[in-house]
Amino acid sequence: MPALAPLPRVDDTDAVVAWVATHLGHLTLEGPDGVRPGGLRGGQAAADLALASLDITGYARSRSVVLPESRRGASRMSPYIRHGLLSLPEMWDAVADAPSGDRRRYRDELLWQEFARHLYAGLGADLAEPLRRHQPRPQVAVDWDDDDEMACTSWLRRELEGEGWLVNQTRMWWSSHWTVRHGRDWREGEDDFFRHLLDGSRAANRLGWQWTVGTATGKPYGFSRWQVEKRAPLLCRSCALRERCPIQGWPEATPGPRVTSYDGAAGEGEGAGEGVIAVPGPGPGEVVTDAAPAAVWLTAESLGEADPALAANPDLPVVFVLDEPLLRRLRLSGKRLVFLAECLADLAARRDVDVRLGRVPDELAGTSVAVTFAPVPGFARHARSVHLAQVHPWPWLERPAGQRLTSYSAWRKGIRR
Repeated sequence: MPALAPLPRVDDTDAVVAWVATHLGHLTLEGPDGVRPGGLRGGQAAADLALASLDITGYARSRSVVLPESRRGASRMSPYIRHGLLSLPEMWDAVADAPSGDRRRYRDELLWQEFARHLYAGLGADLAEPLRRHQPRPQVAVDWDDDDEMACTSWLRRELEGEGWLVNQTRMWWSSHWTVRHGRDWREGEDDFFRHLLDGSRAANRLGWQWTVGTATGKPYGFSRWQVEKRAPLLCRSCALRERCPIQGWPEATPGPRVTSYDGAAGEGEGAGEGVIAVPGPGPGEVVTDAAPAAVWLTAESLGEADPALAANPDLPVVFVLDEPLLRRLRLSGKRLVFLAECLADLAARRDVDVRLGRVPDELAGTSVAVTFAPVPGFARHARSVHLAQVHPWPWLERPAGQRLTSYSAWRKGIRR
């Protein structure tokens, strides 16, 4: 398929929205007329500005505050991290001078993201297997229609669908409300998050839903009124159901399974064994070279200026392929594609960027590319059909090297940081 029309200027949000609506609107959840931007702007410039203003003082105390927004401690950096505009090692170093308690808590969240990537790199779609075997069975029936009247859940949906970003606390509220209280299919809920969240990641998303329903820990997370009163008291005060709250009590649910091993993680290579994944991709400083590349292939995992393949080939054109069959199946919200288009538009101000829509192997056929390894199943699948002239290593915060993956705490004990 021919290249799409040139991207507009990244600072012209209306033009970016129109570009997405014209070229990708038929693949979005809302359709061409419903494409809107989310609550955060995409692009390296936006990521760098957010990083320059990052101050995590008080993070340990206020990271879970939901409302009022002025008291929130969450950094809102996750969309930039998810798309590789900022790497986890870069974020680790950025908070080196923060107060010790805040630094420790923030870095623990970075390590949680890394743990999720390790699991997904080794397991791929099998990361969902423990959840597939466990579906909470609520013991108290609650009418799902109450959500339209509950201030907490209706506000949460507006944030998710409008902003495309949620404080981690409210992500836990919704996934618990969906599964633990209502017993709804976790896969539908996880897909719902993935469609809307600007930082939508199968790795972090699936791991978060597993934790909520008690997989590995055996302890489902219960969402009830007291969390709202503690983290967002404004919602309870304004709620039409405040005198007859349907989530007043703690939900009863079956315990989750304790995961003693991830059989799918065993494989060939360094560190392979029960509950351990093989090291994926080239090692630090190692570039696998087969030929001279003609272009740099960027993926949605790594759109930043510091992408290793991009940085190593400053004179080559850049190609990005919007995977049409995948987008047709996922039906992402338009705001996710606006964020992605802004990332590409920002880069196009400095590099020759060719954006294509179609099947990835077809669009890259006949082109030898330099690329940065991405720890996601889609990369491995497409890489088998693409001429990879150079493969650069992924910028791990903690490279997989024999750590156990039965739980975050077990993995944490096996790493150097």
